[in-house]
Amino acid sequence: MGKYTDLAAAIIKNVGGKENVNDLRHCVTRLRFYLADESKANDDVLKNMDGVISVVKAMGEYMVVIGEHVADVYDEVCLQLGRQTEKGGGVAAAEQPQKKKNLLDRALGVIRAGMGPTLNLMCACGIIKGITVVAAMLGLPADSGIYMMLNAAGDCIFYSLPLVLGFNVAKKSGIDPFFGLLLGAAMTYPTIQGVDLNFFGYTVNATYTSTFLPVLFGLMFSIPLYKWLDAHIHKLLKGFLTPLITLLIAFPLTFILIGPLAQVVASGINIAINFIFNLSPLVGGLVVGALWQVLVMFGVHGQLVAFAFYDLLAGNPSALLAATQLVSFAVCGTLLAVTIRSKSEQLKSVSGSSLVSAIFGITEPAMYGVIIPRKQIFVATCIGGGASGLLVGMFGLKMYTYAGMGIIGLLGYLNPTGPNNILGLALGVVAPFVVAFLISMAVFKDDDTTPSGGTKVLAAKRENKAKAITIQAPADGTVRSMTSSSDEVFASETLGKGCLILPDNGKVYAPVNGTVCSLFPTKHAIGLISEDGVEILLHIGINTVSLEGKYFEEKVKQGDSVKAGQLLLSFDKDAIEKEGYSTEIPVVITNYKEYRDVVELDHEHHAHGDDIVKIIQ
Repeated sequence: MGKYTDLAAAIIKNVGGKENVNDLRHCVTRLRFYLADESKANDDVLKNMDGVISVVKAMGEYMVVIGEHVADVYDEVCLQLGRQTEKGGGVAAAEQPQKKKNLLDRALGVIRAGMGPTLNLMCACGIIKGITVVAAMLGLPADSGIYMMLNAAGDCIFYSLPLVLGFNVAKKSGIDPFFGLLLGAAMTYPTIQGVDLNFFGYTVNATYTSTFLPVLFGLMFSIPLYKWLDAHIHKLLKGFLTPLITLLIAFPLTFILIGPLAQVVASGINIAINFIFNLSPLVGGLVVGALWQVLVMFGVHGQLVAFAFYDLLAGNPSALLAATQLVSFAVCGTLLAVTIRSKSEQLKSVSGSSLVSAIFGITEPAMYGVIIPRKQIFVATCIGGGASGLLVGMFGLKMYTYAGMGIIGLLGYLNPTGPNNILGLALGVVAPFVVAFLISMAVFKDDDTTPSGGTKVLAAKRENKAKAITIQAPADGTVRSMTSSSDEVFASETLGKGCLILPDNGKVYAPVNGTVCSLFPTKHAIGLISEDGVEILLHIGINTVSLEGKYFEEKVKQGDSVKAGQLLLSFDKDAIEKEGYSTEIPVVITNYKEYRDVVELDHEHHAHGDDIVKIIQ
């Protein structure tokens, strides 16, 4: 068993099982599922799973936020799904079930298929380009051999972008990937770039090096033709006839008609995405910088900047991307303030590790784990992001190449052909950091208890560190160890520690004095937070979410204060068991990591309001 075997199995189960997964890819921090039926996914279980930061749904994707280990978890998930994985974080086309998507999703999918597998290589080349600019600023002559070699190494993948895109898109589409490379090579052949070509009185002058839309548009025409020919030509001949006929038809058509049309579309997209910056760089930078982490929170940031990013790789500097990139330093400022101000060792540990990730531009662990649950510092972070965008507009900063994210990505702000505003770039890093840090230092409180979603609630401040807290049995019945649960997620204690009750009847009572922080619409689970700050999940039955509330009757509502022993809900035990479901009740302490220990008291005995769990602070 691998390190992430159990986590991957639990994720697959709670997104609705293998048969519910139509498509899967990953980005820097998230597993991005296309599910056949999102209603089959158990959001609340996933959100509270150890190893999962949060769940986000947007643009037709079901996103499970993992953090920096996402690639390893992705590989294990794909292994258990029985699917071949690719370097770019996608499932191989031959293994993918098809799902009907809207036009935007299909277009973005084609672009992702082209660029995704080579992002790390582009980042490497972008860093080399940045180093080359720095070397020139320090006096390295542009006509020296060292400069020329560095420039070639940094520019190679961007210059040959149509070949890279052609190979990847063709592979993703299920045809010979080398045909895609061949079409890209033909379009960028040196002797026909930027020269007048006469076709029966019609003159074309085009340059397709360092472009991305022309080859994509060309492949949109070529791939159906290739597949049709491949299906109708005899198997002894199709190996060479299919690419021969497709290239003879698709290449001149793409070079003469489709390519110029794609260039017009690319120019229009570039104008559209930079519209607000062209009207007012200050307003554009302020709005994008201030709202960027909100877009990250909902998982739609990738869609906003997709075309800006790919236009950047085609050689057009981007103010929009410049405004988004520096926001991570506002997150760094907030995290440093939390690390200094908090008295919780656990929170210090989480914010400290998240700070390291944020320095390199990966902010989702920080946002979901530390910032979003605390409204004041979330606002402070957005204000800091607004400051970074304002400085981008004020100094006219732009991103010239993709060199990665965070501090390494700053190399992408260096203009390889002109003077650089180093002061503006330095202020663009320092200002958001300082603004977010100072505001967060002023507003942060350790006892902020704002829920982050589901049953994941921050524990209240506890004064008596030596006090032991006890949890009463929420139902009459036999008490057993959590590891004996028939559900592997509960049995593995992935969601938390506690114990299990096999109920005698259909009555569930409050195990503590506290508040109902969540009551699931299906009524099969209740989240509580005690007066001492203990977070408790009562899950009535296994997989009973599928009953959609049938046989359950709630006696309280979310937000109610309750006393230990108060009736929370009733359920028809016999009817549920006749439907084939177990009625065992896991009693889970979801914030168990905040305590020194969570001890199961004597089990294998019959409980009637007895203490069943002891929590040592």
